[in-house]
Amino acid sequence: VQLQASGGGLVQSGRSLRLSCEVSGFNLAEDNVIGWFRQAPGKEREGVSCIYGRTGSTNFADSVKGRFTIAKDNVKNAVYLQMNSLKPEDTAKYYCAACSWCRCVLEDNEYDEWGQGTQVTVSS
Repeated sequence: VQLQASGGGLVQSGRSLRLSCEVSGFNLAEDNVIGWFRQAPGKEREGVSCIYGRTGSTNFADSVKGRFTIAKDNVKNAVYLQMNSLKPEDTAKYYCAACSWCRCVLEDNEYDEWGQGTQVTVSS
């Protein structure tokens, strides 16, 4: 399994970004989960969102509910994290992660495979 995260950048507060996670070796239509996590300097890694492949069910951290959405494209084998109304506190390196026959939870120990991360910086 390989995960490639992209789409990060520098944006002003209130703007939007869409992160992409390209997945290989993993069928997003089956019992797999793709999660997004983030880690800011000096802070612990935090679960942001996840999506369950077979059903499309999702989960979000309270800190991003109503602002972020997650979606998957089974044909392109990719998962997208749409981030709207960005805040400076969303600044972090964002990682996508994957697991099979697992739960769509925001706990990093549930996930087996990790991508390299993409930096998101939100200026005030």
